[in-house]
Amino acid sequence: MNGTVRLPPGTLTSRAARALICCILAAVLVWATTAPAPAQAGSAAAQGAITGTSRIEVAPDSTADHTTFEELQGPFDSGPAVTAACLECHVNAADQLHRTTHWTWAFDNALTGQTDLGKRNVVNNFCVATATNWPRCTSCHIGYGWKDDGFDLTQDTAVDCLVCHDTTGTYKKFPTGAGHPAYEDTTWQGKPWPAVDLARVAQAVGRTSRETCGACHFYGGGGDGVKHGDLDSSMADPDFSLDVHMDRDGLDFRCSTCHTTGSHQVTGSRYTTTAVDRIGIDVPGHTDDTRATCESCHGMAAHDDHPKLNEHTDRVACTTCHVPAFARGGPKTKMWWDWSTAGQFNDAGKPYVVKGEDGYPLYVSKKGTFEWAADVTPEYRWFNGIVRYTQRGETIDPSGVVPINAIEGSAADPDARIWPFKIMRGRQPYDSGHNVLALPHLFGKDEAAFWKSFDWDKALRGGMQAETVSFSGSYGFVETEYAWPILHMVAPKEDAVGCNECHTVGGRLAGLTDFYMPGRDTFPWLTAVGWGAAGLTLLGVLGHGLARLIAAARKRRTAA
Repeated sequence: MNGTVRLPPGTLTSRAARALICCILAAVLVWATTAPAPAQAGSAAAQGAITGTSRIEVAPDSTADHTTFEELQGPFDSGPAVTAACLECHVNAADQLHRTTHWTWAFDNALTGQTDLGKRNVVNNFCVATATNWPRCTSCHIGYGWKDDGFDLTQDTAVDCLVCHDTTGTYKKFPTGAGHPAYEDTTWQGKPWPAVDLARVAQAVGRTSRETCGACHFYGGGGDGVKHGDLDSSMADPDFSLDVHMDRDGLDFRCSTCHTTGSHQVTGSRYTTTAVDRIGIDVPGHTDDTRATCESCHGMAAHDDHPKLNEHTDRVACTTCHVPAFARGGPKTKMWWDWSTAGQFNDAGKPYVVKGEDGYPLYVSKKGTFEWAADVTPEYRWFNGIVRYTQRGETIDPSGVVPINAIEGSAADPDARIWPFKIMRGRQPYDSGHNVLALPHLFGKDEAAFWKSFDWDKALRGGMQAETVSFSGSYGFVETEYAWPILHMVAPKEDAVGCNECHTVGGRLAGLTDFYMPGRDTFPWLTAVGWGAAGLTLLGVLGHGLARLIAAARKRRTAA
């Protein structure tokens, strides 16, 4: 015997046996990783985690498998019913939400002394005001059922958990549903709008995402990219060239990476903005109550190889150079809205729409005339963080352009920096008897609603009276502008604004004339002195050279 084990005829060799065993183990592992996870003991239905034939995916960053929770098996007949189930475990969530501006749509600015700000109160130059248009506007509220000014903001189950925590991409509020999604299949503007599967969405909740924040913030003003300019659907899945921080294949920032949260309070506000960060690197949301600034991560001197650039940062905001243009991702942004042309009919006596070659509406009978743009160079303003709003009932000067939100700051202000803005311009109704901005009643089935009657007198009278703002009975249209700070769509450093784009006559900062900038500005007397000195220098050089030539010639003659 030489130690070799001889197998009986027909028996597998040891190599073949090992191969067979490996195949069996592989099959078992594949089955184990693809088989549906069983429901918890005591679950109402072992198949509660199954929708149709596909398993609901657990949010990858969730700390719990919500598919196994008996409370979330459904069926649910409404969003508030889902919230009631959520609150069985998250007992303080509604109370926390009730304390946020996201919920109240109200804000008092201690810095300026202005009260009654917030979305429910401020006027803008898009759809003008939330007042009397509640069900349409509150389709972007984080709650259910805000149909009028009598909405009870203390209701726990009126909080919408799913709109922020959906990970399926299937949860959408119905445009005129006062915050509710569609509970039955329906249509919107001739297109299908399917009912939401509330149980499926509830079982797949997770952290907020660019998509969930963008469901409202990308589409404010009635469409993709309409309002902000630097926020639109392209930011849900951007590449590096569009935004270096949110790049899907790179840093992949969520909104909450910078807009840090605690107890559902989201940092960052367009009413109080940190215009100058003097703290530098810190823990955003913990050092103070503001969102992360560029300096929070990059420090006060971010340009290691370009110290001259670091000398700019005390007077120039980072995004002034690092966002060379907004609306760069594809969708255009609205730049002009003229309400004074609204209400016209076609030859058939019907409302109509005119679209441009790119499909964007240029005229809509319900809304007036629009202008759109992409790859827009920002406008620049000195900004010290103080914004003052033209409020309801506040007297305006209709002979000029009315700033709806006045950006404060100047070159003489040490707390101001040069910031980039989208300046939204338009014409909107005002009470010409009292010289105040008017609040039109636009949405609704009643005859006073402009989108039904196309009667400005009825719409303005109805809107003003509903908000207890006196209406004189006469109206006109006034030009307004609204400043939107540009903070997103941060480009790669190679695409940052170049020196000569500002330091030149007619450059990006041509509109800021209250300071001296090399390469752009001149002082006539200083120019005259400079050229005079240069001329004298040239004469001196020429005279000296001529004297040398004459002296050399004399020397040669003497030597001869």
